[in-house]
Amino acid sequence: MRALDFNKKWVLVTGASSGLGYEMAQQLAYQYHANLIIAARRADKLNQLKADLERDAHVQVKVIVADLSVSADVERLIAECLNGQELYAAVLNAGITHFGPHADLAQDDFERLVQTNVISVVRITGELVKHFETSGAEGGIMIVSSMAGIFPVPYQAAYSGTKSFLIGFANALAHEIKSRTLSLTIFAPGGIVTEMTATEQFNDLQGWLMPVKQAAKEGIYALKSRKFNYVPGALNRLGNIFMNLLPKKLIVGILARTYQRSLEKVSPAGKAKS
Repeated sequence: MRALDFNKKWVLVTGASSGLGYEMAQQLAYQYHANLIIAARRADKLNQLKADLERDAHVQVKVIVADLSVSADVERLIAECLNGQELYAAVLNAGITHFGPHADLAQDDFERLVQTNVISVVRITGELVKHFETSGAEGGIMIVSSMAGIFPVPYQAAYSGTKSFLIGFANALAHEIKSRTLSLTIFAPGGIVTEMTATEQFNDLQGWLMPVKQAAKEGIYALKSRKFNYVPGALNRLGNIFMNLLPKKLIVGILARTYQRSLEKVSPAGKAKS
C-alpha cells in the first residue's frame, strides 16, 4: 500500500484537548495540511485549538465534545464522523490512567477507565473498519496503546491491562481486514511528557518520559507509513528487544520497585489517588 497523504483530507483525533492528541493535531494541521475532527471532553480547549488552527494553519476543523466513558457520546461521535465529510484517517488516542495501588481504584473509576480505554476504542474501530471496507475508500486507523501493554507496569495495573487488550485486539483485527487500501496501526509509546504524567507521583520517573513533540512526530510517521506495530524512540525499541530476552517476572519486578519508590516520595504508605 502507498503511504497515506493527509493533505486536505479529514483526520479524526480523539483526546485532542491536551497531550499527545493535541500535539498530533497541531502537526497534522501545520505540517501535513490535514483537515481535522478533534474530539475530547473539554469544549473550551477544543474550541481554542480550532480557532488557532483555522487561523494559522488554514485548515478546516470540526469539534466534537464527547466523553468516551459515556456510550451515548461514543455513538454520537461515530455518527458525526461518518456523516458529512469523508473521513480519511483516525487517531484513537483518548485514554486515562490510575497511578497507585490497584486497591485504591474505586469501582466506578475502574469502569470509567475501561470504558474510555477499551470499550470506546473497540466500538469506534469496528465502525470505522466497517465504513472503510463498505465504501472501498483509502484510509488508515491508528490505535494508541502503550509499552505498558507489552510490559505491565505495577501501580498502573488496570491501565496496563487495558493497553494490553488493545494490542491483542488490534493485532488480531488487522488480519480480518479485507480492504487492500485500509491499514490498522498499533502505536505503543513509553511514558510521554503530558498532563497525565505531570502529577507529583511521576516526579521520579520524569527522566524516562519522551517529549510529546517527538512522540507525536513518530506517531504520525507510523500512521502515514502504515506501520503495523510501532514503538517510538530508538532506545525504547532497543529496550523492547532486550526485555523480551529476560523473564517477564524480573522486568515487572524492577518496574514495581521503581514505581513504588516514586509513590513513596508522595506518601510514606505508597498511597496515591487517580
